[in-house]
Amino acid sequence: MSAEGCLKHSKRRFLIAAAALPLAALQGGCSSLIQAPVQGGLRAADFQEMMALWGQILNEHVDAQGRVNFKAVAANPAKLERVVRFIEAESPMSHPQKYDTQALKLAYHLNAYNALSLHAVIQAGIPYELDLLARLRFFKLNKSEIAGGALSLFDYENDIIRKLGEPRIHFALNCMSVGCPRLPRVVFAAATMNAQLEAEAYSFFSEERNLRVDDATKTVFYSEILKFYTSDFLAVAPSLAAYAGKYARKTIPEHYAIKFTPYDWHINSWPGN
Repeated sequence: MSAEGCLKHSKRRFLIAAAALPLAALQGGCSSLIQAPVQGGLRAADFQEMMALWGQILNEHVDAQGRVNFKAVAANPAKLERVVRFIEAESPMSHPQKYDTQALKLAYHLNAYNALSLHAVIQAGIPYELDLLARLRFFKLNKSEIAGGALSLFDYENDIIRKLGEPRIHFALNCMSVGCPRLPRVVFAAATMNAQLEAEAYSFFSEERNLRVDDATKTVFYSEILKFYTSDFLAVAPSLAAYAGKYARKTIPEHYAIKFTPYDWHINSWPGN
């Protein structure tokens, strides 16, 4: 893989300057496949069964602030391994007849992305922070099997999930960093998808770290998520102020200056984890 291939979309979750990285890290052989451990008795199972297991992981190991007890998951990985094995065996791309609605596709992809992201943190040894090179590996170079195809988290999000045309996914997808939206303690389900996405959007914009209006300086401070994916939000709203104002339940002055709060790439672990 060339440097251009590893870095061609620079305005996304990993903002990496090519000059800051050694050439050897960007040349051929720079990607690696994250394998779920194989254990006897593991099998591809029904989507609902796998989501029930993922729901148990979220309920047991995610707190009310969305922080994850990564060490506990790593110490008893069987549930997460089964979820990852299912993702390897089945997806809306490999079984389109089973995922024949937008809601079903979203339910699969949101849960799968978040599970793969948690798995990737554990595979990386639960780092304290994703620095520049770690972000390159985490989002682009490391790949996971998704129904027979190897995809990086970056390509999974941009080439598959974003193409569903739903900007609220950016308040549901989680890279396990502090700057991410809060990780819910329940799975995303097709039957309640719209309500869940609405709830996540309202929750996101209720936090000052994601939206702050400073009338004194006539400046609006947004999470960098709105910088990374501006085009997605402007596809459904005339401005970022209009989009954010809808979910913040207030009018955001259009003439205020815009600044983006730097993304926090520390891993979002339980305290002392």
